Amino acid sequence: MKKQSVFTRVLIIIGSILVWVPVLLPFVFSFRPLLGGGKFRLDYLIPAELALFCLAGGLLLVWAAIRAKTGRKLVIWSLAAAVLLLVFSQLLAVWLGLASGRVGEGTWQMVVVVALLVLYWAALALLGIAGIRLWGLLRKRELQGAV
Repeated sequence: MKKQSVFTRVLIIIGSILVWVPVLLPFVFSFRPLLGGGKFRLDYLIPAELALFCLAGGLLLVWAAIRAKTGRKLVIWSLAAAVLLLVFSQLLAVWLGLASGRVGEGTWQMVVVVALLVLYWAALALLGIAGIRLWGLLRKRELQGAV
């Protein structure tokens, strides 16, 4: 295995972890109170609050995909979708009055912004899947080269 391949694998691992942790963390925090007899409460804002981790992980995955010369389209498109959905949801929250508190919870404005945040969450999950796929493509290419 070449040093370049090892570095690319490290980029994939770190990038995937930085993307998957904000995606899965809300579920970890939601199920923990259930063990003590509490209620299930999902904090759907955690991925948006940890967006810088996701951005850093996504950029590492883009770098790894460029180095590996495979899997670039899925990584780049899912990162672009995640960034655009997050920015658009935040701009819409400000424009519709949710960010200032002028509009309360339970309105159609809240539904629109939360729907965009859920789509952002899905784009992050797709980016994480792209990282796993990139690992598999790199592994497959190395195995074919070894034969």
